[in-house]
Amino acid sequence: MFEDAADRYRAPALDKGLDILELLAATDESMTQAEIAKALGRSPNEIYRMLDRLVRRGYVARILGDRYELTLRLFALAHQHAPVRRLVSQALPVLRQFSRRAEQACHLAIYDRGRVIVVAQMDAPSYWSYSIRVGARVSLYNTGSGHVLLAFASAEERSLMEAEREIGADDRGRPDDLDERLEAVRARGYEAMSSFQSESVFNLSAPVLGPGESAIAVLTCPFLPRVDRADVPGRDEALAILLDATRDLSIVLGKGGEES
Repeated sequence: MFEDAADRYRAPALDKGLDILELLAATDESMTQAEIAKALGRSPNEIYRMLDRLVRRGYVARILGDRYELTLRLFALAHQHAPVRRLVSQALPVLRQFSRRAEQACHLAIYDRGRVIVVAQMDAPSYWSYSIRVGARVSLYNTGSGHVLLAFASAEERSLMEAEREIGADDRGRPDDLDERLEAVRARGYEAMSSFQSESVFNLSAPVLGPGESAIAVLTCPFLPRVDRADVPGRDEALAILLDATRDLSIVLGKGGEES
């Protein structure tokens, strides 16, 4: 009897630990051992030792006596990854300049194994802002960031991205007109679309280009119109500022490396 390749190198204990981490990462509140076991379809005794090890290694914290939640250790590990660390450190001054000029929030997102992940974020300088937290995972199909990443990928890369995309709670499936939309996004160099998540937000997204005109990241402004001030840049002006910012980032992070 042949053993399935996917099962040949299984590590049940590792799978169990990763299941716990992914569950706690997707949960806003802390959970008890019994709640974790129930959510994972396991007995409390089955996950006791794994929880104990995760607490001792600093990935999970035990609070309020019998409840567990993630620490920031995974977040710190992610930011020790050299390419992401370089990307964020180089991008933050540009994000800050954009927010000051446009008086809008913005965030930088990348594609990683089926996910669109926000890796940097900058609030607007005023009291009013709409922002997405760092670490948030957003849809390939329902966001400006996702559209840009797909539009500036090769046909082979796009097929792979769609095949391994992460399906979230807000997933609406593949739009019928997606191919035509992506073609238009690539032709004009940016995406401009009403938000699928908030009625008042209009997403402006443009690529940070690397070698071969592929998108290594996307800068998005969740544009909020201001009716209380006439001196704040409007949507068209904010888009122009956004395109300036992505050109600067492309030189620093992508094309500049190719030309040097």
